[in-house]
Amino acid sequence: MLVVLIILVCIVGTPVFANISQNINQASQTKIAESQILYDSGRFADAVQVLQQALPEYQQQGDSLKQAVALSNLSLAYQQLGDWQEAQVAITKSLDLQGFKQEGKTQKNLAVLAQTLDIQGRLQLLTGKPEAALASWKQTEDIYTKIGDKNGIALAGLYQAQALRNQGFNQQAIEKLEQVNQNLAHQGDSFAKAAVLLSLGDTLENVGELEKSRLALEESLAIHQKLKSPQNIALSLLSLGNNARIKPNIPQAIALYQQTFEISPSPLTKVQARLNHLNLLIEEKQFTAAQILIPEIQSHLAQLPPSRPSIYARINFAHSLGSLNTPKLQIAEILAQAVEEARNLDDIRAEAYALGNLGTLYEKTQQFGEAINLTEKALMLAQTSNAPEINYLWQWQLGRLFKSQGNFTEAIAAYDAAVETLQLLRNDLAAVNLNVQFNFRDNVEPVYRESVALLLQNPEEKPNVKTLDKARTRIEALQLAELDNFFREACLQGQKVLLDQVVDKENPNTAILYPIILPEELQVIVKIPQQPLRHHTVKKSQVEVERILAELQRYILEPDRTQEVQALSQEVYNWLIKPIESDLITSKVNTLVFVLDGALRNIPLAALYDGEKYLVEKYAVALSLGLQLLAPKPLAETPLKVLAAGLVQSPPDFPTFSSLPGIKLEFDLIAQTGAATTKLLDQDFTSKTLEKNLNTLPFNVLHLATHGQFSSRPQETFILANDGSINVLQFDNLLRSQSGTSGQILELLVLSACQTATGDNRATLGLAGAAIKAGARSTIASLWHINDQSTAILIGEFYNELVNSQVNKAEALRRAQVKLFTEYPNYRRPAYWGAYVLVGNWF
Repeated sequence: MLVVLIILVCIVGTPVFANISQNINQASQTKIAESQILYDSGRFADAVQVLQQALPEYQQQGDSLKQAVALSNLSLAYQQLGDWQEAQVAITKSLDLQGFKQEGKTQKNLAVLAQTLDIQGRLQLLTGKPEAALASWKQTEDIYTKIGDKNGIALAGLYQAQALRNQGFNQQAIEKLEQVNQNLAHQGDSFAKAAVLLSLGDTLENVGELEKSRLALEESLAIHQKLKSPQNIALSLLSLGNNARIKPNIPQAIALYQQTFEISPSPLTKVQARLNHLNLLIEEKQFTAAQILIPEIQSHLAQLPPSRPSIYARINFAHSLGSLNTPKLQIAEILAQAVEEARNLDDIRAEAYALGNLGTLYEKTQQFGEAINLTEKALMLAQTSNAPEINYLWQWQLGRLFKSQGNFTEAIAAYDAAVETLQLLRNDLAAVNLNVQFNFRDNVEPVYRESVALLLQNPEEKPNVKTLDKARTRIEALQLAELDNFFREACLQGQKVLLDQVVDKENPNTAILYPIILPEELQVIVKIPQQPLRHHTVKKSQVEVERILAELQRYILEPDRTQEVQALSQEVYNWLIKPIESDLITSKVNTLVFVLDGALRNIPLAALYDGEKYLVEKYAVALSLGLQLLAPKPLAETPLKVLAAGLVQSPPDFPTFSSLPGIKLEFDLIAQTGAATTKLLDQDFTSKTLEKNLNTLPFNVLHLATHGQFSSRPQETFILANDGSINVLQFDNLLRSQSGTSGQILELLVLSACQTATGDNRATLGLAGAAIKAGARSTIASLWHINDQSTAILIGEFYNELVNSQVNKAEALRRAQVKLFTEYPNYRRPAYWGAYVLVGNWF
């Protein structure tokens, strides 16, 4: 029986090629069999040639099934060459020959149709149509179910998960893969089962579930070992190496890369293992060991047949050599060879990537004219081949090059294009394994920051209101991108309201500040009610700003540093508030909302000092993640219904966390305010009881009094329950299930004993991210852990103001903080009250 090429692994955006079934019929000398051998060896252009020769023969024989098979395989080979138009023509002809979508037409061979649809799905995914790919693979699954092909059903589920992952829906992809894996549980070991586990392991790794990922990958490895498939064993080992690298367990990662190299019969997998090994050694600054690998990698690269994977491997190698002070001419030769290979294969996408990297090399050697020429060619090819993930790189590169030449108009236009492309790519970036394959801080964040710097520091034109709005919008886009990066999923897709609208209409006593840390200065954009945007510049470099903020963050917890803390916090006050102080007074502003950047997120803004008073004595203070809020609704309009969960003693597995005896007082003080309160204390507070109560009780405030930590790494962001830690991703699922079950909105999440990870500028994303992503309107939490007795008093006062004074959340927090340091002499220092921050809706 003729069998179409089957995709066993389909990971878009990375240089891997599809495998093909080994179940060719007895006519092993046919053109289809010959093309399969060529395809297996990476000779895609040769495979195309053989299949094109075969088509007239099958047409002359009147064998439509063989034609369909040849056309499907032809599409797959064209996909590897990046020729999407020819790939589409071939797959459409194949489906037409099989009578697909023709009413009343009975397909002769459902297995061939299913496999053709597999290939169509792959093409749709590669050309940026994941929803269409998902639909194709659902049709494939239906056909395999009809003919009872259990392996086919499993693979169709695997592909559907890939389409979901490509859209940024990692959690849905995991659910799909787990379901497929469960369906295969009672069947014997198979390549399909191992492929599903391998994909599950990679996807779990994507969302930071490293331990679960490792277990799935080890299971896939065990199956591949039983099936005695060296190449698949190598693929599992390679993924396990990546997992160990992220943990990080560097010796184990190196050992696994070495095993991959030794076991794999595939020259390409050997090269990939060595390149990962080399990159890791460079990251760890083990330059001597890295140099030893170079000749071996060169030798193996020379043996690879021309293909897109071999081109990408050469570019990867050139990147690594650039970090080892290799002569630029040697690197240029490698990239030029990659360009030539791509042209010989007529692979437009690979040529775009290679040319652009060659342009990067010329940029580093300050040969700007040639760099611009190469980059513009690369960008044109990338746009032709529908490759937005490459487009933005070369748009960004053009922006840098034009700026270097003093052409600011063209530079701004190029950066605008790069940011626009990144916005379109939002789901795709969330889907990629950003730890291993895509470094957010190196490849995404600088695009936003450099573009904002260019807008605000353009020597040809002073920033006007339109430019200021563009700059702050760009900073918001960066904040959203950071959240997406944190959760590996596009967040905040719901209906939102512009902050300016809230300030000008509903909250006319609120001002918004957007401090932006740039390499040479601090820029502060300000929105005062009923006034156009303005900005002021603080001539402090990023290095100096971060040094002062780090000292303030460190000294604030030391009892004998009060004078230093006041001096440092006054300096920050002078940066942010002093230039606009008189305007705030004239406009009768009483609330300040900060959209913070970088290291500013880690300091207590309420504790800024003007020389006489703290900021919180004059203004309520809130933080926002951007220009937009979820639809606003004052909490004071709704009676408080509180679900409070707390843990006095940490579980035995977490001995470093101290006990919190003040929690009982905290809960009593909340109840005394008159708020309807349900308590889960100590043994009553487990992940299961929390989930049960979240899904059954009517409440609008969730109060968690327990240890926890927030970090820019999801696996290090958690809260403690009596049965162990609840990871931020589990917590997110709990909150989403609550809103989905009851339909109620979580107005406020209070985390009264957690802390942000020391020295982590993105930890506040973890602090508020889960609540915001699940639809909660605001969060109160602490930047560091505070004496639990003072916490109980402050929290009690906060709820008392909310319930009995009918003030908004920001004002209730302000009053509680002021009362703590004015009426309790032991708690005067900002260390006791300054840590608490309100993120999100402040009213």
